This record gives sequence, structure tokens and C-alpha cells, in this order.
Amino acid sequence: MNEIKEPHVRRWRKKLLDGGVSEVTVAKAYRLLKAIFTTAVDDQLIKRNPCRIKGAGQEKSAERRVLSVPQVYKLVEVIEQRYRALVLLGTFASLRWGELAGLQRRDIDLDAGTIRVERQLIQITGKGLVFTDPKSEAGKRTVVIPELIIDELRAHLKDFTQEGDEGLVFAGPDNGPIRNSNFNRRVWPKALEDAGLPKIHFHDLRHTGNNLAANAGASIRELMTRMGHSSTRAAMIYQHSTDERQREVARKLDDLARGALKDRSGT
Repeated sequence: MNEIKEPHVRRWRKKLLDGGVSEVTVAKAYRLLKAIFTTAVDDQLIKRNPCRIKGAGQEKSAERRVLSVPQVYKLVEVIEQRYRALVLLGTFASLRWGELAGLQRRDIDLDAGTIRVERQLIQITGKGLVFTDPKSEAGKRTVVIPELIIDELRAHLKDFTQEGDEGLVFAGPDNGPIRNSNFNRRVWPKALEDAGLPKIHFHDLRHTGNNLAANAGASIRELMTRMGHSSTRAAMIYQHSTDERQREVARKLDDLARGALKDRSGT
């Protein structure tokens, strides 16, 4: 560790950025490296921390795109039919890809309008697709879905879902598990092009759903439950004001004030 100096750290960081690694990922890697060297300084293994690049540990994430409801439904109209319900649940239930891939018949109660998240199905290097627990204990949750998408989900369960209580809700054309890599290469880009939408990630549907829930009046706690987060940090991102929300508040204030003035005047 004594051999690593400030120029080495600068070259390492520059090589990552020049190699196409995102600024967010590089910032996280830099913070980890800096923390390791800070511990080494505290333990008197080295005299000076070589991680001294100002602002290198700060993340500047790009603003995620938010689709409108009509844009979501434009996607639903043009995407292959077996993936329509995937888009709808990714949006209106704010589910992650792994959570969607891991859904089983027994997790969906359309009469109650709920989706139970108990597991995720993710790709692990060297092991293939593996069922694991959600990202945190809060990830195990029940999400209430809008009635608007019930009929589409009912049709999907009938036509595309594997048989049996443990059958996967979302299966590929070969009736096996859906794979993120195949979907992002073969299905998603074509759907975006056919819908006339800009290049966005499937995960942005979850971001759209979170914004819709916040604009519908969901509290921080309600957003945390819906998103499957145990801390308030992520949920607070969606508690921002929009022009339409501000106008709605202003209209309600106007009605309240007019009502109060009318009562005072007795007219």
C-alpha cells in the first residue's frame, strides 16, 4: 500500500472513465478505495491517503426519464403480446426486473388486486438463473395494483404463464424463464422504436411508476412499502413538486379561501 501514490490513483480513475465505466460506478469505486486507505492511515500502516482527488467520490446521476401514461400504453400496444403485462407491472406495480422474472402464479391475486413479492430470479455468473431473496427484507411485500390493468393480467395468466401454482408468470417463447439479456437485445429496442420513444432502460418503468404513485398522493412510508425499500432516502426522491401538482394545490387553496370568504359574508 505504501507504493500507491496520488498519481497512481489519478491514472486508475482516468483509465476507468476512458474505458466507458459510468461516473456513478467510478465514484462508488473511488469512495471504497479511499475508505480502505483511510483505515490504513488510522492503523498507522501508511502515513498519507493517496486518494485526494477533489469531488471524485461524488455521484452525479443523470436524471431518469419518466414516461407519461399514454407513452406506457403506446409501448403496451406495440410490444410482443407476451410482454404486455410485463410492461404494465413494471410500471404500475414498480417491480424490479428480477422480481418480475421470479413471480409465480400463486403470487398473484387478481380478485384482491394484489401482487406478492417473495423472491427474485437473477443471473449469477457461473450459476445461471437463480432464485434469491429480494434485495432487502423490505423487498418482501404485497403491492396493490390499479384495476385498470387487471383484465390484461388475467389474459396473460391464461395465455402465457406456466402451469401450476409455482409456474412462472413471465416465460419466454420457449416457455422457460425470461432473460434480461435476451429481452434487452431482441424485444425492448424494437418496442421503443415502434412506439416512437427515446432510448430508455426497462428499469425506467419502475421510476415512472414511483412518480405516478407520488403524484397520486402516496406518503413517504407508502412509497417505501411499494418500492420495497427500508430507508426513506430513495422514496424521498419522488416527493418532488410538479407543475400540475402545484396547480392542484393552488386550486384547492382557491376553493378553500373562496368558501371561507363566502361563509363570512353570508352570501
